[in-house]
Amino acid sequence: MSEPRLPTRAEALVFLAKAGCSQHVIEHCKAVSRFAGKIAKAFQRKGFNIDLELVEVSGLLHDIGRSKTHSVYHGLIGSQIAHSLGLSSSVVQIIERHVGGGIPKEEAKLLGWPAKDYLPQTLEEKIVCYADKRVESLRTVSVKQALKTYAAHLGENHPALDRIMKLHEEITAIVGDPQ
Repeated sequence: MSEPRLPTRAEALVFLAKAGCSQHVIEHCKAVSRFAGKIAKAFQRKGFNIDLELVEVSGLLHDIGRSKTHSVYHGLIGSQIAHSLGLSSSVVQIIERHVGGGIPKEEAKLLGWPAKDYLPQTLEEKIVCYADKRVESLRTVSVKQALKTYAAHLGENHPALDRIMKLHEEITAIVGDPQ
């Protein structure tokens, strides 16, 4: 059986609204999608085979779980919503792997999630995860500002800060700092 087609951007916006996402969440998703698309295009210019449509549509849908909760669980709940909508496994995985710079199996178990790694693996997953960390509300911020914000919410020594920095280093080593 083949993978379902990707929804269009317009369809993705309808999914967000029908799921019950607030207008603010939808605007944030649009901002993440734009920034993720910019990063993906930078990778393409460097010769990487990036699925730009997947990145942009998943950027739109990454926070669909915020229709039910604004806690860390929105990634897992969002992946369940995406699965129930019949979205491709690529979109579902981006949604479930975008939280906290990714969540390793040990932390997932502590959260009560199914025991597996939720760390972004593909470049598309890493790009959406990273773009989300760099977009605060509706504006793109520096990684320094993003880390400061996450430290204020999670604590100065939370392992998510290291994962976010690792994503930053991995992406900027290839494409520079996307502003």
